[in-house]
Amino acid sequence: MSAPRPFTARVFIGVSVDGFIARPDGDLDWLNERGEAAGRDLGYQAFIDGVDTVVMGRATYEKMLTFGPDAWSYDGKHVAVLSTRLPADADPRVTVYRSMDDLVAGLTWRGAKSVYADGGQVVRAFLRAGLVDDLTITTVPVLIGRGLPLFGDLDADVPLTLRSVEDMGAGVVQAVYAVDR
Repeated sequence: MSAPRPFTARVFIGVSVDGFIARPDGDLDWLNERGEAAGRDLGYQAFIDGVDTVVMGRATYEKMLTFGPDAWSYDGKHVAVLSTRLPADADPRVTVYRSMDDLVAGLTWRGAKSVYADGGQVVRAFLRAGLVDDLTITTVPVLIGRGLPLFGDLDADVPLTLRSVEDMGAGVVQAVYAVDR
């Protein structure tokens, strides 16, 4: 039996029906427009209020910066960026970690309890490390044809149990899966 993990890790992410989280250039307009058409916040605020730590990759971090200073919604949370290229002193609001081992050690040392894993590469890294507890996947009714996939190569199957499915309106569907251990 493995040692208990010091924190839970959750995923909350939007995808196109064909499984992409962004266009090849990182554009999210297709997601934002359709999410707004549902006329709800889709549960993001309650989700983010329930985490103390946000982990993202460099590309997700850099995309967040393009939304402007008012879009930074992580005040009061520890924000970690998993990157081998982002300078360690890039932003005083974030801690840069170079590897999953360093990240897990750092989050453990900080006393993280509930972690939000965000961005395709980070989600896959967390899945490969066996750190994801649940995934909330919001699917919007559009095929974008190509882009950045949510899922890719994994080392093994990741069995899931469907916890809930909700019609969010405007064709948007949100499914919550627990990762079976």
